[in-house]
Formats: sequence, C-alpha cells, structure tokens
Amino acid sequence: MCTHTDIYCGSACIARCRLSSRPNLCHRACGTCCARCNCVPPGTYGNYDKCKCYASLTTHDGRRKCP
Repeated sequence: MCTHTDIYCGSACIARCRLSSRPNLCHRACGTCCARCNCVPPGTYGNYDKCKCYASLTTHDGRRKCP
C-alpha cells in the first residue's frame, strides 16, 4: 500500500541521502524517521532546526538516529 506520506518520504530521503557513503543505510534510517515525524530536513546534511522531531530521534546508545 502506498500513501501520500510514503511518496513524500521516498523522494525526500532520496534527496537527503544522495551524497551518503552508505546510501542503503541512510535510506532505511531516513525512511523510518520520516514515517515517524512526517518531515525530512532540506539538503543533504544538517538543517535539523527545520524538523525538530527528526533531530530528536536517537539510537539506544544516544547517537542521532536520522541522517
């Protein structure tokens, strides 16, 4: 099933991860974060102030989850 959010997250994560050295990992993490927050910061890095939820998600060891 494909929803509008899935399409937005897919294209937003492709743009976000296009320069990543580990694109598959980046897409998976970005997709998870986007699904939870319904937003992805613009650009390929940084800009976390544009999406506070995306920036606040962390891994079990406290590192930033979202690329």
